[in-house]
Amino acid sequence: MNHHQKGLLLTALGVLIISPDALLLRLISIPPDQLVLWRALFNLLGFWLIVVARHRSAWPGAFRVCGLTGVGCALMFTIGTFGFVLGNHFTKAGNVLVILASTPLIAALLSRVFLHERLPLRTWLAIGACLFGISLIVLDDAGDGSLLGNLLALMAALGLAGNLTLARSKPGVDMSPMLALSGLFTASLALAWSGQVVLPGAVDLGWLVLLCLVLLPAGFTLIQRGPLYLPSAEVSLLMLLETVFGTLLVWLFLSERPSNQGLLGGAIVLLAMIVKSALDRRKYRQHVQPVLSSQEQS
Repeated sequence: MNHHQKGLLLTALGVLIISPDALLLRLISIPPDQLVLWRALFNLLGFWLIVVARHRSAWPGAFRVCGLTGVGCALMFTIGTFGFVLGNHFTKAGNVLVILASTPLIAALLSRVFLHERLPLRTWLAIGACLFGISLIVLDDAGDGSLLGNLLALMAALGLAGNLTLARSKPGVDMSPMLALSGLFTASLALAWSGQVVLPGAVDLGWLVLLCLVLLPAGFTLIQRGPLYLPSAEVSLLMLLETVFGTLLVWLFLSERPSNQGLLGGAIVLLAMIVKSALDRRKYRQHVQPVLSSQEQS
């Protein structure tokens, strides 16, 4: 398995794991300040346990090697967390999803400006197709919405794109441990905002543990490793699949059937990803495999 394929596998698996995020957020009924706080506390514990499990007694070194760039990743992820959770509180979910769909474009522009990465035409076409498909999915629920909620959703997209771009800026350095630091940042800010910690009810606590202690740490750890092998724009492009899978889960468990237009949008996103993956594989075979074969023969 080459690096590109490994990056695709890690990121896609991570996206699948976090796909129930929207469904579980719908099932948790606590105030937004407490939701951000408890989400951050469980994320902090979950991400830290993953770091310890991976690095054992050497886990402090996993943080040190990330340096100031890692701190920047943590801050960007914190911004994304606040934007996503609060954006869903102040405006319609459709608005948030439409704005978050701009993440790959933001990541591509950031990578082009700061990392001087050139993205192939097929990636730009795939981004455009996915943006069109995502727009179809949520068009019926877009509406005017709240200006504050829309700005928070834009903040989430900027935070996510900035995090992935910073992670890409240090090739070979795994930035996933810094997600635990982000949990600390987020919890501290949420506690300063709320001024209190209110224990959720048993049902809400159970959903929080499943989502924030298990699914999000595991999924985002895999996604955060994606920029080790892929441009940040491609990682964020794969994350658009969460919208499709998340919509299907809500449909399955809450009986909220998407419109025919929404189903068409999901099909466009999946088709764009399949076509792009096939083109990437073909490009790899044409340009990389002949070089490897000649090296083996020599």
